[in-house]
Amino acid sequence: MPRISGAEIPQEKRIETALTYIYGIGRKLANDILSKAKVDPSKRAKDLTDNEISKLQKIIDTIPTEGALRKKIQEDIKRLKDIGCYRGIRHLQNLPVRGQRTRSNARTKRGKRVTIGALKKEALTKTEANKTTKEQEKV
Repeated sequence: MPRISGAEIPQEKRIETALTYIYGIGRKLANDILSKAKVDPSKRAKDLTDNEISKLQKIIDTIPTEGALRKKIQEDIKRLKDIGCYRGIRHLQNLPVRGQRTRSNARTKRGKRVTIGALKKEALTKTEANKTTKEQEKV
């Protein structure tokens, strides 16, 4: 398996698809990289010469990928949280950041659905009594 930019790329796939296995490189960027390096996109990864791999490596090194990109994204999210902007608050609350509705969807962010059913009067008074005792303990 050719190793480019710290990531193993699959041998049997075409190089334009194999480059997308590197974190931070999508289809368009992979095609741009191949055109800059003058490598045939229909070639298989196992058929690349050492010269072609080194050309690809040089071009990919100019782009933030893998660990550097992950670190940059985490720093950006931390900065949003620190300044207390709306997006940072949404990250802190583990809710969708980009304006999606949360009333009926957003299950991957909010987690498993918790059903809150009707309570009998006895159970309701017990839970209210527990809440008041916990509040008194805090004070």
